[in-house]
Amino acid sequence: MRSVIVREFGGPEVLELIEHEADLPGPGQLSIRVAASSVNPIDLSTRAGRLTDAGLMAPAAEVGLGWDVAGTVAAVGLGATRFAVGDQVVGLRDLLFAGGAHADEVLLHESAVAPAPASVSLTEAATLPLNTLTADRALTLAGLRAGETLLVTGAAGGVGGFALELAVMRGLRTIAVAGPEDEALVRGLGATEFVARTDEVGAAVRRVVPGGVDAVIDAAVLGIRAHDALRGGGTFVALVAPFAPPPIRGTRVVVQEVFADGARLTELSALVDAGRLTLRVARTFPLEQAAAAHTLLESGGVRGRVVLKP
Repeated sequence: MRSVIVREFGGPEVLELIEHEADLPGPGQLSIRVAASSVNPIDLSTRAGRLTDAGLMAPAAEVGLGWDVAGTVAAVGLGATRFAVGDQVVGLRDLLFAGGAHADEVLLHESAVAPAPASVSLTEAATLPLNTLTADRALTLAGLRAGETLLVTGAAGGVGGFALELAVMRGLRTIAVAGPEDEALVRGLGATEFVARTDEVGAAVRRVVPGGVDAVIDAAVLGIRAHDALRGGGTFVALVAPFAPPPIRGTRVVVQEVFADGARLTELSALVDAGRLTLRVARTFPLEQAAAAHTLLESGGVRGRVVLKP
């Protein structure tokens, strides 16, 4: 089988596609034949060495890439009972020392796996796990009640877009921060109000909500600029720990850490089939063009996920 790895950190040119023997599934594990796997910003950070520098990933001679997977169960380990060979599934690989999902096959524990949505292709389904689980957990940490106000930065991106759609289901009023050209997109995803990211975010949001919003999900990593829009005592959900602002004015600042929650992913997959979550694919590449996929994502402005297809 083939896998995309790095042996040294750097730009897209350090990516390698290697051939190696496939491992057999251990107890509780599934071997998934990969149909598609998204490239996410976390993959760029892994490749560049930023996760290792931050102490979030142990140094290793060889690092596999890829968190998201959609594919077909190829083999079932001892004691795994939730899925059978031939089932179409989605899953999340959250153990950075394990083999990555940018490969022909990946091993995941069955607790990290959910049935793939039946209404979309596996290529589209590959954009579901990491971003929806991140958005969903961020909303839970925000702790808002129906009718309260949520600010979402990076609202046109993967996490931000899902956060808007999930917030609508919770009855929240949402203010989206995105590029001026993305206003129609984010309003279509459920944004109640729109603020251009070119504006001074705190002041612009307070013109809409003078007292400040009840919570912020900072998908664009604006930090203190987004915190300026938060009311005293509100909740700020950061997605990247080093850029979390201080909890000034009695606010609560929490860092969302995603994990492979197959049970919740099953519910999110069902929301796709119910037409309540929008999956967006920007472009696909074969595994051997992983460097081109990284270059495209790193260039910015991509709407939807870049997907690798073995």
